Amino acid sequence: MRKSVFVTGATNGTGFAIAERFAREGYDVFIGSRNEENSISSAKKIADKYGVFAKGYKTEIFNEENVKSIFSDIKEMGYLLDVLVLNAANLGIGQESLTVDIEEFMNVYNTNVGWNFMMAREACKHMMEKKKGSIVFITSNSALRVTGNRCAYCSSKSAILAMSKSFAYDWGKYGVRSNCVLPGMIKTERWENNVNNAKYCLANYTPIEDIAEFTDIANAAWYFGSDESRNTTGAELVVDGGMLAGLTPNIDRELWK
Repeated sequence: MRKSVFVTGATNGTGFAIAERFAREGYDVFIGSRNEENSISSAKKIADKYGVFAKGYKTEIFNEENVKSIFSDIKEMGYLLDVLVLNAANLGIGQESLTVDIEEFMNVYNTNVGWNFMMAREACKHMMEKKKGSIVFITSNSALRVTGNRCAYCSSKSAILAMSKSFAYDWGKYGVRSNCVLPGMIKTERWENNVNNAKYCLANYTPIEDIAEFTDIANAAWYFGSDESRNTTGAELVVDGGMLAGLTPNIDRELWK
Protein backbone atom coordinates (compact mmCIF):
# COMPACT_ATOMS: atom_id res chain seq x y z
CA MET A 1 0.00 0.00 0.00
CA ARG A 2 1.38 3.41 -1.00
CA LYS A 3 1.87 6.02 1.70
CA SER A 4 -0.73 8.77 1.79
CA VAL A 5 -1.34 12.21 3.27
CA PHE A 6 -4.43 14.37 3.67
CA VAL A 7 -3.90 18.15 3.76
CA THR A 8 -6.70 20.58 4.58
CA GLY A 9 -6.81 24.05 3.03
CA ALA A 10 -4.44 22.78 0.36
CA THR A 11 -5.51 24.55 -2.84
CA ASN A 12 -2.96 27.36 -2.55
CA GLY A 13 -0.28 28.93 -0.39
CA THR A 14 1.03 26.99 2.58
CA GLY A 15 -1.38 24.08 2.19
CA PHE A 16 -0.52 23.48 -1.46
CA ALA A 17 3.20 23.68 -0.65
CA ILE A 18 2.70 21.01 2.03
CA ALA A 19 0.85 18.77 -0.42
CA GLU A 20 3.66 19.23 -2.93
CA ARG A 21 6.31 18.40 -0.31
CA PHE A 22 4.75 15.03 0.43
CA ALA A 23 4.05 14.31 -3.24
CA ARG A 24 7.71 14.93 -4.01
CA GLU A 25 8.52 12.15 -1.56
CA GLY A 26 6.16 9.77 -3.36
CA TYR A 27 3.09 10.09 -1.11
CA ASP A 28 -0.36 9.89 -2.66
CA VAL A 29 -2.20 13.07 -1.75
CA PHE A 30 -5.73 13.89 -0.65
CA ILE A 31 -6.67 17.58 -0.68
CA GLY A 32 -9.45 19.26 1.26
CA SER A 33 -11.06 22.62 0.49
CA ARG A 34 -14.39 24.32 1.01
CA ASN A 35 -14.38 24.86 -2.76
CA GLU A 36 -14.80 21.48 -4.46
CA GLU A 37 -13.73 22.73 -7.90
CA ASN A 38 -10.50 24.14 -6.47
CA SER A 39 -9.73 20.94 -4.58
CA ILE A 40 -10.17 18.83 -7.71
CA SER A 41 -8.06 21.23 -9.78
CA SER A 42 -5.27 21.30 -7.19
CA ALA A 43 -5.24 17.52 -6.92
CA LYS A 44 -4.83 17.27 -10.69
CA LYS A 45 -1.88 19.66 -10.60
CA ILE A 46 -0.20 17.50 -7.95
CA ALA A 47 -0.86 14.27 -9.85
CA ASP A 48 0.35 15.65 -13.17
CA LYS A 49 3.53 17.17 -11.72
CA TYR A 50 4.65 14.38 -9.40
CA GLY A 51 3.12 11.24 -10.89
CA VAL A 52 1.28 10.29 -7.70
CA PHE A 53 -2.38 9.61 -7.13
CA ALA A 54 -4.23 12.67 -5.86
CA LYS A 55 -7.87 13.40 -5.11
CA GLY A 56 -9.70 16.52 -3.99
CA TYR A 57 -12.60 16.68 -1.54
CA LYS A 58 -15.08 19.34 -0.56
CA THR A 59 -14.78 19.81 3.18
CA GLU A 60 -17.74 21.18 5.12
CA ILE A 61 -16.66 22.88 8.31
CA PHE A 62 -18.00 21.34 11.53
CA ASN A 63 -19.96 18.70 9.62
CA GLU A 64 -19.15 15.33 11.17
CA GLU A 65 -20.97 13.32 8.50
CA ASN A 66 -18.88 15.03 5.83
CA VAL A 67 -15.71 14.17 7.73
CA LYS A 68 -16.71 10.54 8.16
CA SER A 69 -17.68 10.18 4.49
CA ILE A 70 -14.28 11.51 3.36
CA PHE A 71 -12.32 9.06 5.47
CA SER A 72 -14.65 6.23 4.50
CA ASP A 73 -14.06 6.99 0.83
CA ILE A 74 -10.29 7.03 1.34
CA LYS A 75 -10.46 3.64 3.05
CA GLU A 76 -12.69 2.19 0.31
CA MET A 77 -9.97 3.10 -2.20
CA GLY A 78 -7.57 0.87 -0.27
CA TYR A 79 -5.79 3.46 1.86
CA LEU A 80 -5.20 3.77 5.57
CA LEU A 81 -3.99 7.32 5.97
CA ASP A 82 -0.36 7.77 7.07
CA VAL A 83 -0.36 11.52 7.71
CA LEU A 84 -2.98 14.18 8.35
CA VAL A 85 -1.90 17.82 8.08
CA LEU A 86 -4.49 20.25 9.45
CA ASN A 87 -3.72 23.55 7.75
CA ALA A 88 -7.15 25.14 7.13
CA ALA A 89 -8.19 27.82 9.60
CA ASN A 90 -10.71 30.55 10.29
CA LEU A 91 -8.47 33.62 10.70
CA GLY A 92 -10.98 35.59 12.79
CA ILE A 93 -9.63 38.94 11.62
CA GLY A 94 -11.05 42.16 13.07
CA GLN A 95 -13.15 40.61 15.81
CA GLU A 96 -13.20 43.36 18.43
CA SER A 97 -13.80 41.57 21.73
CA LEU A 98 -16.43 43.97 23.07
CA THR A 99 -18.58 43.95 19.94
CA VAL A 100 -18.01 40.69 18.05
CA ASP A 101 -21.12 38.60 17.47
CA ILE A 102 -20.88 35.43 19.55
CA GLU A 103 -21.72 33.25 16.54
CA GLU A 104 -18.85 34.76 14.57
CA PHE A 105 -16.60 34.18 17.57
CA MET A 106 -17.67 30.55 17.90
CA ASN A 107 -17.32 29.94 14.15
CA VAL A 108 -13.58 30.38 14.64
CA TYR A 109 -13.63 27.67 17.32
CA ASN A 110 -15.86 25.42 15.23
CA THR A 111 -13.23 25.42 12.49
CA ASN A 112 -9.96 25.62 14.38
CA VAL A 113 -10.84 23.35 17.29
CA GLY A 114 -14.06 21.38 16.73
CA TRP A 115 -13.56 20.50 13.07
CA ASN A 116 -9.87 19.75 13.54
CA PHE A 117 -10.84 17.42 16.39
CA MET A 118 -13.27 15.56 14.11
CA MET A 119 -10.66 15.25 11.35
CA ALA A 120 -7.96 14.04 13.72
CA ARG A 121 -10.25 11.47 15.34
CA GLU A 122 -11.22 9.89 12.01
CA ALA A 123 -7.59 9.89 10.88
CA CYS A 124 -6.58 8.15 14.10
CA LYS A 125 -9.03 5.33 13.36
CA HIS A 126 -7.17 4.71 10.10
CA MET A 127 -3.78 4.85 11.78
CA MET A 128 -4.75 2.53 14.61
CA GLU A 129 -5.30 -0.30 12.14
CA LYS A 130 -1.63 -0.30 11.17
CA LYS A 131 -0.35 0.97 14.53
CA LYS A 132 1.37 3.96 12.98
CA GLY A 133 0.55 7.47 11.85
CA SER A 134 1.22 11.17 12.27
CA ILE A 135 -1.10 14.13 12.83
CA VAL A 136 0.37 17.57 12.17
CA PHE A 137 -1.38 20.79 13.16
CA ILE A 138 -0.40 24.05 11.47
CA THR A 139 -1.12 26.45 14.28
CA SER A 140 0.60 29.84 14.82
CA ASN A 141 3.02 31.71 17.03
CA SER A 142 -0.13 33.70 17.87
CA ALA A 143 -0.91 30.78 20.17
CA LEU A 144 1.89 32.08 22.39
CA ARG A 145 1.88 35.83 21.77
CA VAL A 146 -1.36 37.54 20.78
CA THR A 147 -2.28 40.20 18.22
CA GLY A 148 -5.00 42.82 18.58
CA ASN A 149 -8.69 42.13 17.96
CA ARG A 150 -8.14 38.42 17.33
CA CYS A 151 -9.14 36.84 20.62
CA ALA A 152 -10.95 33.89 19.03
CA TYR A 153 -8.12 33.13 16.62
CA CYS A 154 -5.29 33.39 19.15
CA SER A 155 -7.08 31.46 21.88
CA SER A 156 -8.20 28.75 19.44
CA LYS A 157 -4.62 28.33 18.28
CA SER A 158 -3.59 27.96 21.93
CA ALA A 159 -6.30 25.33 22.33
CA ILE A 160 -4.79 23.39 19.43
CA LEU A 161 -1.50 23.10 21.32
CA ALA A 162 -3.27 21.45 24.24
CA MET A 163 -5.41 19.28 21.93
CA SER A 164 -2.32 18.02 20.13
CA LYS A 165 -0.63 17.14 23.41
CA SER A 166 -3.79 15.30 24.51
CA PHE A 167 -3.76 13.27 21.30
CA ALA A 168 -0.07 12.52 21.75
CA TYR A 169 -0.77 11.26 25.26
CA ASP A 170 -3.97 9.35 24.50
CA TRP A 171 -3.06 7.89 21.11
CA GLY A 172 0.63 7.17 21.55
CA LYS A 173 -0.18 3.60 22.54
CA TYR A 174 -1.68 3.11 19.08
CA GLY A 175 1.49 4.33 17.37
CA VAL A 176 -0.08 7.69 16.49
CA ARG A 177 2.00 10.84 16.93
CA SER A 178 0.67 14.41 17.15
CA ASN A 179 2.72 17.60 16.78
CA CYS A 180 2.32 21.29 15.94
CA VAL A 181 4.06 23.68 13.55
CA LEU A 182 3.89 27.33 14.67
CA PRO A 183 4.52 29.73 11.77
CA GLY A 184 4.94 33.45 12.15
CA MET A 185 4.34 35.81 9.26
CA ILE A 186 4.49 34.15 5.83
CA LYS A 187 5.13 35.68 2.40
CA THR A 188 1.55 35.40 1.21
CA GLU A 189 0.09 37.36 -1.68
CA ARG A 190 -1.00 39.97 0.87
CA TRP A 191 2.61 40.42 1.96
CA GLU A 192 4.03 40.38 -1.58
CA ASN A 193 1.60 43.11 -2.65
CA ASN A 194 2.14 45.05 0.59
CA VAL A 195 -1.59 45.24 1.31
CA ASN A 196 -2.21 47.61 4.23
CA ASN A 197 1.56 48.13 4.44
CA ALA A 198 1.99 44.51 5.51
CA LYS A 199 5.73 44.54 4.83
CA TYR A 200 6.16 47.00 7.68
CA CYS A 201 4.34 44.99 10.33
CA LEU A 202 6.44 44.35 13.43
CA ALA A 203 6.34 40.64 12.66
CA ASN A 204 8.70 41.31 9.72
CA TYR A 205 11.47 42.54 12.01
CA THR A 206 12.82 39.07 12.81
CA PRO A 207 16.35 38.41 14.10
CA ILE A 208 17.33 36.66 10.85
CA GLU A 209 15.83 39.59 8.88
CA ASP A 210 13.48 37.41 6.89
CA ILE A 211 10.08 35.75 7.22
CA ALA A 212 8.87 32.36 6.05
CA GLU A 213 8.29 31.13 2.55
CA PHE A 214 5.54 28.55 2.03
CA THR A 215 8.23 25.89 1.64
CA ASP A 216 9.62 26.63 5.11
CA ILE A 217 6.32 25.60 6.67
CA ALA A 218 6.01 22.64 4.30
CA ASN A 219 9.44 21.36 5.35
CA ALA A 220 8.46 21.54 9.02
CA ALA A 221 5.22 19.66 8.31
CA TRP A 222 7.20 17.04 6.38
CA TYR A 223 9.55 16.55 9.33
CA PHE A 224 6.70 15.87 11.74
CA GLY A 225 4.82 13.73 9.24
CA SER A 226 7.73 11.55 8.20
CA ASP A 227 9.70 8.88 10.03
CA GLU A 228 12.48 11.44 10.51
CA SER A 229 10.60 12.46 13.66
CA ARG A 230 9.56 8.94 14.68
CA ASN A 231 10.34 9.58 18.38
CA THR A 232 8.80 13.05 18.53
CA THR A 233 5.24 13.60 19.70
CA GLY A 234 3.40 16.24 21.72
CA ALA A 235 5.92 18.80 20.48
CA GLU A 236 5.96 22.18 18.75
CA LEU A 237 8.27 23.58 16.10
CA VAL A 238 8.26 27.37 15.73
CA VAL A 239 9.05 28.67 12.22
CA ASP A 240 9.01 32.44 12.64
CA GLY A 241 12.54 33.68 11.95
CA GLY A 242 13.17 34.01 15.68
CA MET A 243 10.34 36.46 16.29
CA LEU A 244 9.33 34.85 19.59
CA ALA A 245 12.94 34.83 20.79
CA GLY A 246 13.06 38.57 21.35
CA LEU A 247 11.00 40.89 23.50
CA THR A 248 11.51 43.96 21.31
CA PRO A 249 12.23 43.95 17.55
CA ASN A 250 14.96 46.00 15.90
CA ILE A 251 12.74 48.49 14.11
CA ASP A 252 15.66 50.72 13.15
CA ARG A 253 16.95 48.40 10.43
CA GLU A 254 15.79 48.79 6.86
CA LEU A 255 13.48 46.07 5.55
CA TRP A 256 14.24 44.28 2.30
CA LYS A 257 12.27 45.65 -0.62
